[in-house]
Amino acid sequence: MRLRWCLGFALLCLASLLVGARQMAWSQLWAFSGDAWLTLTASRLPRLAALVLTGAGLAVCGVILQHIVRNKFVEPGTSGGLDAAKLGILIAMTLVPSAGAPGRMALALLFCFASSLLYVAIIARIRFKNTVLVPVIGLMYGSVLSAVAEFYAYRHNILQSMQGWLLGDFSRIVQGHYEMLYIIVPVVALAYLYAQRFTVLGMGEEMATSLGLGYAATATLGLVLVAVTVSATVIAVGAIPFVGLVVPQLVALYKGDHLARTLPLVALGGASLLLVCDIAGRLLIYPFEVPIGLTAGALGGVVFLVLILRGRR
Repeated sequence: MRLRWCLGFALLCLASLLVGARQMAWSQLWAFSGDAWLTLTASRLPRLAALVLTGAGLAVCGVILQHIVRNKFVEPGTSGGLDAAKLGILIAMTLVPSAGAPGRMALALLFCFASSLLYVAIIARIRFKNTVLVPVIGLMYGSVLSAVAEFYAYRHNILQSMQGWLLGDFSRIVQGHYEMLYIIVPVVALAYLYAQRFTVLGMGEEMATSLGLGYAATATLGLVLVAVTVSATVIAVGAIPFVGLVVPQLVALYKGDHLARTLPLVALGGASLLLVCDIAGRLLIYPFEVPIGLTAGALGGVVFLVLILRGRR
């Protein structure tokens, strides 16, 4: 099974390198020179790396949040994390415009972490019996944060810029403008090292504490990992919803919830899903391109509705 997954992932990576508005001459590629070689190294390979890192990171973030909240319908897009990161970036752009990408990422991380803490506290206090209500509250919470962000952008006359810049899009990824995404690599590595603890975390605070797990410290670490990943991806490529919801659900259906076994498949599945959405976006209106925020949102939204209806049955 894992061999088939890896083979399919390799074929998707190859297709991503070959699909594009500009045709590459193979003779120039083998000579390691010319426009084709420049296109491959400056655009296609960075885009492939950004897709893989973003997909793996968002999928791992989704499974961490699901174990913290103990709900399968939660991910950064349905818990307000993406919207809080947007608000943090907008505030950084207006208050400290000279801070650059690191300053924006720091403020986005702070806002995302704070909003995640508040969301977890709200869910823990209300204690819903109907699991469908948890993501609904998260979507409402995210809508409030998104409205605040749009009002802030409107007041500072950057609304049009925000709507174009924060929509998930890999077309602007080139060499030298995506490297901050490599911070996702240690995030995924830490998530794998703490996979056993996150699995226990999903059993609930009382059970985790009785097994000797520091519940608050582990949950805080998970939220920090989520905030780092979300802030880096929103700054580099914009907001991409539903990846962290769809992939963990599908992997859990076939492989269960033991993260020590399933986390590599979750990361691989997230990267594969983004590759499929990106290739589809580049082919739908070729030679133009549909932003991946739209293709991933459409596919993820349909799967989200199917999973909710399936859960209600």
